[in-house]
Amino acid sequence: MQYVTLNNSVEMPLLGFGVYQIPAEDTERAVSDALAAGYRLLDTAAAYNNEEAVGRAVKSSGIAREDLFVTTKLWVQDAPAQDNTKRAFETSLTRLGLDYLDLYLMHQPFGDVYGQWRAMEAFNRAGTAKAIGVANFYPDRLLDLIVNNEITPAVNQVETHPFFQRVDYQDLMREHGVQIQSWGGFAEGRNDLFTNSLLAEIGKAYDKSVAQVVLRWLTQRGVIAIPKSVRPERMAENFDVFDFQLTDEQMAQIATLDTGSSLFFDHHDPEIVSWLAERRLDA
Repeated sequence: MQYVTLNNSVEMPLLGFGVYQIPAEDTERAVSDALAAGYRLLDTAAAYNNEEAVGRAVKSSGIAREDLFVTTKLWVQDAPAQDNTKRAFETSLTRLGLDYLDLYLMHQPFGDVYGQWRAMEAFNRAGTAKAIGVANFYPDRLLDLIVNNEITPAVNQVETHPFFQRVDYQDLMREHGVQIQSWGGFAEGRNDLFTNSLLAEIGKAYDKSVAQVVLRWLTQRGVIAIPKSVRPERMAENFDVFDFQLTDEQMAQIATLDTGSSLFFDHHDPEIVSWLAERRLDA
């Protein structure tokens, strides 16, 4: 496994396992299979409704806690956000059965962002969140958070895949010490990603699948990837991406696939903002 060093010296695996859209009843088995395949970074969220299942898999794995890197995410909180964030954080820890998180992310750039972040800074100072960061923050929101707060986010998890590559944004994050992490690395198969002729042709040169080419492209760029699967054979395949390296020419060819826009939703769209604002979790 390869690692990246975050801005507070915490080491984070470059490749992990995500559980977004895995039903709670299937999550424990999927995470157990992923851990058996070698994954040590696990990514969940309060909004995924499967933290408890992740926690059960971690507990039954027998893997030392210090050898795992567990991420979960805070959903949008209303004022007083600092109090609400503390409750949400403690709920996530309880559901996961953990004493601390390796990374706690603010899931959306909405609600009382400043109150949420100040509470997260307190968790970080106390050591119950070894690193804190954000997700889905566009450049303007990220820079606003950085310049007006004490702790710079260690990670920003954003949509990143061959059709929305975020190269300029990655450069900006790097300039400010923020590590980019991808969600939707396979674009959920949109734009016929898994049958893309360019990616398939590159894969043939290394006897690798399209999925493996995409994961190698991400990790070779220094983008943390968290592919999801419920099939053990696919988990193993996704994990086997560090035994080859794409050439500069191949990286340039993949760059031509970039459309420069989201395939899912735009956080600047008022309808999306309203939809996210209306969604609230029980805890």
